[in-house]
Amino acid sequence: MASLSLAGRTALVTGASGGIGGAISRELAQRGAHVVLTGRNQARLASLQQQLYQPSNHRISQCDLTCTSSVNALVKSLDSIDILVNAAGVSRDSLAMRQREDELDEMMQINLRSAMKLCKQVSPMMVRKRSGCIINVSSVVGIHGNVGQSGYAATKAGLIGFTRSLAKELGPRGVRANVIAPGFIDTEMTRNILQQPATKSLIDRIPLQHLGTVDDVAHATAFIAEAKYMTGQVLIIDGGLF
Repeated sequence: MASLSLAGRTALVTGASGGIGGAISRELAQRGAHVVLTGRNQARLASLQQQLYQPSNHRISQCDLTCTSSVNALVKSLDSIDILVNAAGVSRDSLAMRQREDELDEMMQINLRSAMKLCKQVSPMMVRKRSGCIINVSSVVGIHGNVGQSGYAATKAGLIGFTRSLAKELGPRGVRANVIAPGFIDTEMTRNILQQPATKSLIDRIPLQHLGTVDDVAHATAFIAEAKYMTGQVLIIDGGLF
């Protein structure tokens, strides 16, 4: 049974066609939120919508996160946004001295700039109501770094700094901003990373002795959405690794 603790709220989730974004969408819908799904894979979004609690309450909205006009159009198409979850992300792993410029640009655009654009467009809507919750999905790699992920780490670290600053700016206006920082979560994106020898050695040091699941991240996201006195925080979901 759904608890419906988020009933009446509209949640915009980017990266909803990915493992973490999809799980977050399911959890928020289960708690009664109306979820707007955006992502690259429209077929997956359509399938996800049918999996959500009361599918007709939710909708798919196409958006090119690298395009400012597309982001603006998405926000303008919504009457209200109570919860913004920036879960879109890509990783193009390479040693810093070998990182291609196009790979670095893609990570900057998707992991950092798209979140900043959406926060900029959504914030005034939330400020007018003196209510709202922004949740940006970063990574423990953005805090501790990792071999072969310097570019990815830079974008995720930037997202943390941006969110903490945003929390200070928007807090007096009733809007909260927090970060989820997952560790090693079993997703399609991380499976390639997990094959690297340096990463395998880290997994052996996880105190809970296993990878996290997308549902672990989704539950944490829902907790933040409901935690009305929590802002400017980084909630780490890593099984105790760091």
